[in-house]
Amino acid sequence: MAVRWLCSLFGKPFDGGKRMDHGGPQQQQQHPMEQQQQPYYPQHPAMMRLYEVQKEVASLGPQVCTFSGLQNDRDYKRLERELTRLLLEVDQVDTEGKPELQGARKRAAQEVEGLLRYLEENATHPSRLAIEELSNEARRLVDERVVLPQRAGGVAEISDELVDALQELVLRLTQVKTEGRVPLRKARYRALTRLCAVQDVLEGRTQQQTLSLPLSGDTHEAVHRINQVMVKVSVARSQLVALLMGLSGRDSCAHLSRILTEMQVELDALDVSGNAAIRNYRKQVVEEINGLLKHLDLEGEGDDTRRYDLAQNNSIREIEAVRAHVSHLREGVLRHCVMGDLSFRPKAELQSLLTHLDQVDTAKNPCIREARRRAVVEVQAIITFLDLREALARRQPGPAEHPSHRAVWLVLGSLSDLQAQVLGFDGKRADKSYMMLEELLTKQLLTLDAVDPQGDETTKMARKQAVKFAQNILNYLDMKTDEWEY
Repeated sequence: MAVRWLCSLFGKPFDGGKRMDHGGPQQQQQHPMEQQQQPYYPQHPAMMRLYEVQKEVASLGPQVCTFSGLQNDRDYKRLERELTRLLLEVDQVDTEGKPELQGARKRAAQEVEGLLRYLEENATHPSRLAIEELSNEARRLVDERVVLPQRAGGVAEISDELVDALQELVLRLTQVKTEGRVPLRKARYRALTRLCAVQDVLEGRTQQQTLSLPLSGDTHEAVHRINQVMVKVSVARSQLVALLMGLSGRDSCAHLSRILTEMQVELDALDVSGNAAIRNYRKQVVEEINGLLKHLDLEGEGDDTRRYDLAQNNSIREIEAVRAHVSHLREGVLRHCVMGDLSFRPKAELQSLLTHLDQVDTAKNPCIREARRRAVVEVQAIITFLDLREALARRQPGPAEHPSHRAVWLVLGSLSDLQAQVLGFDGKRADKSYMMLEELLTKQLLTLDAVDPQGDETTKMARKQAVKFAQNILNYLDMKTDEWEY
């Protein structure tokens, strides 16, 4: 539900706690209809107490509206306790049977109850629980593959499988629906920033390096000390990952920051002026330490609304402008195709839009990356549609064409017609037209599966490309209807 503030108990602006003179609050010019209303009691003890409640609600309101945790969080319990206390205090206000005071008390109670409901709804919302489940899945994965091996004295093995699994979790988080709710957006953003930071830490590690001999004793000693620091950096990396994923009960960001800073001081004290290779090695280690340090300021990440309210993000606005242009071009392409006119081929313009999208700064934000990826898919869908239309128009089959090859081209002709319908589709998955398109595309895949190339290599390749083309159309239809949001 939308939360409204206790701006007024009687439809008048709250005076913000300004001092009242003996004649009551400062009078303003009133509308004649307002002058006919019943008088209210600004100095009445009941009204004064409701004013005090109003101040407290105004203070708690922004905290409730930006709370992104769960019911077992300490802040949730604090806010619930404070709001429940205010609700009890409102209920105990003695209105002496006066209708105006009773109405003011009722409105105050409704405001407090509204905040309580909003707090509970967001903490127990299915999307909030989905975010937590994905975060827990990421914690289990990182704990098993990175943190536990390091604590056991071993070395964490950062495999491609681990990196891919983390990327899959990032993608699933970006697809969690928030319904525009600020607490859910904030929770999703905080989970994403931490998981992406873990990805960055794991993927940016520097391997220990042993320089080839002969080297002077002093220089070799420097290499040995740098390698010792690298061992400490490896431990710090696992500690940082544990902190980011909430797996560290003892360590703190401040403590880890001091350790990393001490490593920098130790490296700065080394004399490596006589060897460029060792100097470069030290530089790499210092850069890795700096990379770890930059992730230690995530504690307050997400408190700024601009971070997760991506509708106001400049990169998102840029992507949306491209999408609007793509939509205009798509309508033109479909309109000309209906008329059988193949002269409208804005492929150069579409390619320039792809270049534009490639230059959009995502700032490593997974939601912006996903928005850009989807915009790229929209552009590519039109380009492939135009390419197939042109290929079908140029096609001149000869009498010696293999029957299986001809069968593949017949399917491609049907797929081209279906893709035109998919490009113009603007419905939902529950729509009959969606189910019809999905069924027809699946039938074309089955038809391709039944084509026997009979050993003809050209037919084999053509069928393989046609299958991929049909699957891309299905994926595009699925993307258009998944109701994804930033």
